Amino acid sequence: MRDTLVMLEFVATGNDSDAAAEVAANLGGISYLADPDDPRELPFRAMVRAMTSDLDALASAAGTGLYTIFSRTIKARPEAVSPGQPSTGVTGIFPLVHHPDLTHTQTDTHWRDTHAPLALAHHPGMWDYTQCSVLQTMAGPVYDGFAMVAFASMQDMKERFFANDEGRAIIHADVASFADTKASPRRVVATETIYGQRPPVPPVTWPHE
Repeated sequence: MRDTLVMLEFVATGNDSDAAAEVAANLGGISYLADPDDPRELPFRAMVRAMTSDLDALASAAGTGLYTIFSRTIKARPEAVSPGQPSTGVTGIFPLVHHPDLTHTQTDTHWRDTHAPLALAHHPGMWDYTQCSVLQTMAGPVYDGFAMVAFASMQDMKERFFANDEGRAIIHADVASFADTKASPRRVVATETIYGQRPPVPPVTWPHE
């Protein structure tokens, strides 16, 4: 499967939603904020995706982790999003830890070439899907990636995540073949706000005046 888009970015995870929103806005990045009333124990409650040459600018949003990533847009939502306004729907963020029998590269290749087509086939309500592949863990838990799986509504996420029991079994079996399902944390359901564009772009390009 050919990558539709590959771009180097940074991901910061933490539990301070205000800091994440401020950092994303300042950097023209993207924030993902969990429901503050969700009582579950989550690996993080806020995420920022951004491109920057100043890692200190991400520090306040990186309370639980900081990662260098590149992103693959597998499926893009059909509607436009206004910068600075919460996107329609919800995004499930699935942190990925590689299968113990596989290397990071083997896991990432399977995720890209085998799992992505299966996800497109068996998640009927999924209207947006990005794979954020981790190149380097600079702080926090070591993850191999973050799957960003978006739906038009929470109801769609609950009722249309799988088409049927057969599709559910296919997806679960495939995930277990390339990911450590015990070590990979539970998903974080979040609201996305794009302050620039998605994927993020650098504030300055070269050559420039």
